[in-house]
Amino acid sequence: MTRYFIQLAFNGKDFHGWQIQDNAVSVQEELNKGLSLLQRTELKVTGCGRTDTGVNASQFFAHFDAEILVDNLVYKLNGVLPDSIVIENIMALHPEAHSRFDATARTYEYFFHTKLNPFLTDFSYYISADLNIDLMNEAASKLLAITDFTSFSKLHSDAYTNNCDVSFAKVTDLNKGQYKFTITADRFLRNMVRAIVGTLIDVGRGRVSQEDFQKIIESKNRQNAGKSVDGSALFLAKIEYPFI
Repeated sequence: MTRYFIQLAFNGKDFHGWQIQDNAVSVQEELNKGLSLLQRTELKVTGCGRTDTGVNASQFFAHFDAEILVDNLVYKLNGVLPDSIVIENIMALHPEAHSRFDATARTYEYFFHTKLNPFLTDFSYYISADLNIDLMNEAASKLLAITDFTSFSKLHSDAYTNNCDVSFAKVTDLNKGQYKFTITADRFLRNMVRAIVGTLIDVGRGRVSQEDFQKIIESKNRQNAGKSVDGSALFLAKIEYPFI
């Protein structure tokens, strides 16, 4: 039996997240169905993490075990999967390799814009106000100094801990009125990035001061943070492993 890693990307608009769930279409379900059909045996993939409904991934990894692969599996898999899922590579790794537990870092990107643009609406969040990016980055830098992200976690989640190690968090100016927030950590909580972005936007609009942002962090209360922004502008962008 050989362990295989799949590298893929997906547009999340058609899915209720990565993970299989009752009465809802998921990326994991579609991948299981496609692999099982082509391999002619039931196969189940394990993903590098979970994404919420509507969230995209420009890089995602999953693994599965099989005796031998059919020829040209990447090509054939792309032929049976929905157009919103693209398989980029399938590689054989050592039997203990794990797409979730062996990941050392994950990077998310969130796109937003402050000037109306009909070509950005599908993958960027529109904010009808000017933003102070310097203030947003000053607040974002505080995320590198904390470990407990309870204030930005979905309530009543099943996470065993709300501790995360954030190594990078910054807003960059892409173009006139177009921005990207990038954040890297060892792990993320459910809804965490969207809650952080919503709170940083409040900072950029002058509604939340630097002192208020620090108090939100220290309160460990999700109700004190900003609203969760739309998932369609969020991308899981990079997964890091010691062996890839």
